[in-house]
Amino acid sequence: MHAPVKSFGTDDERWEAVAQRNPAADGMFLYAVQTTGVYCRPSCAARLANRVNVSFHATCQEAEAAGFRPCRRCRPSGEPLAKRQADAVLQACRLIETAEEMPQLDELARAANMSRFHFHRIFKARTGLTPKAYADAHRAERVRRQLQGKGRITDALYDAGFNSNGRFYAQSRKVLGMKPTDYRAGGTGTAICFAVAECTLGSILVAASGSGVCAILLGDDPDALVRDLQDRFPKADLGGGDAAFEEWVARIIRFVEAPRIGLDLPLDVRGTAFQQRVWRALSEIPPGSTASYTEIATKIGAPKAVRAVAMACAANNLAVVVPCHRVVRHDGNLSGYRWGAQRKLALLERERSA
Repeated sequence: MHAPVKSFGTDDERWEAVAQRNPAADGMFLYAVQTTGVYCRPSCAARLANRVNVSFHATCQEAEAAGFRPCRRCRPSGEPLAKRQADAVLQACRLIETAEEMPQLDELARAANMSRFHFHRIFKARTGLTPKAYADAHRAERVRRQLQGKGRITDALYDAGFNSNGRFYAQSRKVLGMKPTDYRAGGTGTAICFAVAECTLGSILVAASGSGVCAILLGDDPDALVRDLQDRFPKADLGGGDAAFEEWVARIIRFVEAPRIGLDLPLDVRGTAFQQRVWRALSEIPPGSTASYTEIATKIGAPKAVRAVAMACAANNLAVVVPCHRVVRHDGNLSGYRWGAQRKLALLERERSA
């Protein structure tokens, strides 16, 4: 659930924000410490001062007029730390996207003016992915795009950043879910098993490729779900599954009925680098809680991409497993849900009551 927005209008609220190093308070006020003569942002990581030595100020000018100097750690008179970190991560993403080969972590950290460990932690916190995972997702997106052309497959692989055929083919099932020739042919020859069953949310379709579960669809009409699957994989060989697959289906239905039990099955997640960042951020929302599209956009380091976040949620093929039902509008309203607002409400209620 969303925490209430604080105005930090009282000294007690301001001190609580300082004690918690709350970044939401940055830009709302500054605090100064009499014994050190320094003023800081509320989120400053410096050792917590004694409350009796702390005063609060509205602006840098006010704090400096009172005889305090800016902290060298949080640099309150400069850009906010969150903004500096977001810019550094954005620059790293651009370096990864434009490089012929994945830059080394040390190189990315130097460009961001951070230590190797600190950069890795900030990058993952901002994007939801490690630098390597981001590079892999971006390269997978590039190779999918290149394979849609008419040139040679080898050229497409090199253009996407793979420096050898063998290196790519060793990862092709993980990257594409199938061989590149099959991908170019629209999934021709790819075997996908599926089954349609019933649960308390209506009809459910579960499908799996050789790489794992590739679709979990919800609806009212079983035939419509099958047509939806056919549209997604128009040239794949669709058929029934064996006893092991039927056990997967049963486990997924149990998970839909009780999401808090978790699900440990291989997944065949196909999406762009951006979509995978969004989906990973969704998976980090605790069961029973919600986040807004704006909060997700901010979490992945793309605060202006709210609409793109909503589109990524709509493109999710794995209902409940990738919990797009936990995303709401900024005012707390449920907003749309690909499989129906009533199902979204039901999923949230059963998570909260578990």
